[in-house]
Amino acid sequence: MSYAIIEAGGTQLRVEPGRFYDINRLSANEDGSYVIDKVLLINNDDEITIGQPYIEGATVEGNVLEERRGRKVIVYKMRPKKKTRKKRGHRQELSRLMINSISLNGSVIAETTSDTEE
Repeated sequence: MSYAIIEAGGTQLRVEPGRFYDINRLSANEDGSYVIDKVLLINNDDEITIGQPYIEGATVEGNVLEERRGRKVIVYKMRPKKKTRKKRGHRQELSRLMINSISLNGSVIAETTSDTEE
């Protein structure tokens, strides 16, 4: 099983081909492709490649499935005995990214397999 650890949207994620992940809003169009070149680690069948900090020539390719908003987080501030209360809500803007392939130096290490081949 191959996977990669990437940096996208200000966070680090462990990604695998064929799965989707919700990341902070990306600057890509919906239904458009997106290439991530900030790859920190690649595991290809127990052969591990570690970057310092990034791996040269490594990319992770995916498609942006949809733009969405996260769950609402309520922020409530209260000062006791002062009758001061603030209630705020926040919903994070997210992009749902489907990972298609992991590449290293131009060769594809792992990609999604289609179940329709017979």
